[in-house]
Amino acid sequence: MVILTSILTTGALTLTACGSRDDDSSGGDTDTTTLTIGVDAPLTGENSATGLGIQYGVQIAVDDANKKNLVPGVKFKVKALDDKAQPATGQQNATALVGDKTVVGAVGPLNSGVAQTMQQVFASADMAQISPSNTNPELTQGKNWQTTKKRPYKTYFRTATTDALQGGFAADYAYNGLKKKNVFVVDDKQTYGAGLANIFQAQFKELGGKVAGTDHVNTGDKDFGALVTKIKNSKADLLYYGGQYDESQLITKQLKEAGAKIPLFGGDGMFTPTYIETAGAAAEGDLVTSVGVPVETLPAAKAFIDQYKAKKYKGDYQTYGGYSYDAATAIINAVKAAKEANDDKLPSDMNDLRSTVVEEVGKSDFEGITGKVSFDEYGDTTNKQLTVYQVTKGEWKAVKTGTYNAG
Repeated sequence: MVILTSILTTGALTLTACGSRDDDSSGGDTDTTTLTIGVDAPLTGENSATGLGIQYGVQIAVDDANKKNLVPGVKFKVKALDDKAQPATGQQNATALVGDKTVVGAVGPLNSGVAQTMQQVFASADMAQISPSNTNPELTQGKNWQTTKKRPYKTYFRTATTDALQGGFAADYAYNGLKKKNVFVVDDKQTYGAGLANIFQAQFKELGGKVAGTDHVNTGDKDFGALVTKIKNSKADLLYYGGQYDESQLITKQLKEAGAKIPLFGGDGMFTPTYIETAGAAAEGDLVTSVGVPVETLPAAKAFIDQYKAKKYKGDYQTYGGYSYDAATAIINAVKAAKEANDDKLPSDMNDLRSTVVEEVGKSDFEGITGKVSFDEYGDTTNKQLTVYQVTKGEWKAVKTGTYNAG
């Protein structure tokens, strides 16, 4: 790709050449090397509530690693870039992170559609990318994942499980748990939303449910009057939405105001307090699925949550904060392993360090704050837990946690 040329033709990236070593003036062997963990997420505008949760999840992991001196002689810092949920911006950010000679790995992005434009950039630099939130199966298993799984990029990993599981888990709960038989399906035409909606719809029909109708919206839309009328006239007993909270929080409000008292059910892109705050009373009874188990129920996550609240960080830690912390920790652990395997010294060539980190991330096997962190042959998390949440008295409450067999 043309955008990579200037980076890949500059030759070896050396740690000493980029001024990342802090030399001790006394001449003692106390040099400290500063390495950067990149973050890409929407930090402003649409999806920013969950994007900020990713940024600060990584920040807390880095602060913890530095405080514990997890990698002796290495200090970590965070470089967070705002993709505004735009694929082209995400690609530019990936190029910028690869071009920064101190960046050893990256966490993000939030959106699967953005990830599609970033994967090749990181792969060409042989640099690890770990998303805490991407759920589209194609990213790890290829375009033909339903018939022939093939990993597209060895540098890409994720700590979130896929839509193949999330969509089926939601369909099963809608049909067997909620006893809904006639669903209207809407998506935002984006990689994540459309993919999730399609999987939900297929599984719901396979269970015996009927699809009353389907439609699409555009991201950024505010007036859903025509859609609401269509849903109301369909006599559906459930609305399933594939997309983010920005649109769904308005759809459910306008739907209830029109007199259609049916729940809206969506994926992890809706799982944020912002959805409830905007929709108000109309959100009561609505549902989402999200990856993992409720972070508040995990003893290992208590210190993380306490820190997040104490620092008054913006955004929502509940959705992906813990998975971002674990993603950053996987990169930090990989740096530690690379150093130990090299006579306890960092490789002087950043290209060598980056490629070694990719290998070591793939070998990850540790207890994170969200549970065990390890990856399969596709780079997918081995943690397949999912949870259904429902708005009850103005708060998201877990109603079912479990796993789903998509095969």
